Amino acid sequence: MTSPDEPAATTDPTAPRPPTAPTPESDAKAVTEAALFEAFGGVRGMVETVLPGLLFVTIFTINKDLHTSAIAALVVSLLLVVVRLIRRDTVKHAFSGVFGVAFGVVFAMMTGNAKDFYLPGMLYTLGLALAYIITTLAGVPLIGLILGPVFKENLSWRTRNPGRKKAYAKASWAWGLILLAKCAILFPLYWWADTAQLGWVLIALKIPPFLLAVYLTWVFLAKAPAPIDVFAEMEAEEQAEKERLAAATATAGTGNGTGERARHRR
Repeated sequence: MTSPDEPAATTDPTAPRPPTAPTPESDAKAVTEAALFEAFGGVRGMVETVLPGLLFVTIFTINKDLHTSAIAALVVSLLLVVVRLIRRDTVKHAFSGVFGVAFGVVFAMMTGNAKDFYLPGMLYTLGLALAYIITTLAGVPLIGLILGPVFKENLSWRTRNPGRKKAYAKASWAWGLILLAKCAILFPLYWWADTAQLGWVLIALKIPPFLLAVYLTWVFLAKAPAPIDVFAEMEAEEQAEKERLAAATATAGTGNGTGERARHRR
């Protein structure tokens, strides 16, 4: 017999089950996912990255007009920044898109070759791939430098959290090799394919490699030790120092009061 205050046991498989408490592993995954979303801009950041190039290659495929295609791409990049400014959102991803498109427009206009619209971005991708690999070999993986402030750990992972440093190294290797593979496809096409073909392949390779690198980063960091919150440590140290000063002041005040009473008795 069960007590009225106890839930009766049930064997009904369709009965609702109470929610399970979150585990440390699920918390780590959620925190990592949120941090990656913030660092890389999420869905909106991806749209802002793809849209100008997509507009350029679409217009150029239709009318083969370099000037119209380039101006349209630049205008839509500026509009994306304006929208973010109006909404008071973070503009770093939109601004990076504007600079990338502007470099491409200037380069293509200077050379008169529409394919050169893509060249600055391709060179940037190659440089970024090498940066990921070189910084990892140097013991300071780039993804750690990028995500450290997001996780409020800054560079504490370098000396105080070896498991996390290893995860950052794995993630940086993943980014570097994925971007190198992307370059290995695009640079031959720059020489052999026409502008429209290169543009469509580049658009097709914008999101999938990025998502793969972000996913691998999430996997590595979700299994890594928790970040050390250096900001919380600094706040705790400041609070402890204030408490020590307050205690010292109170002790000094008590000592002065005892001395005064002793003098009055004499």
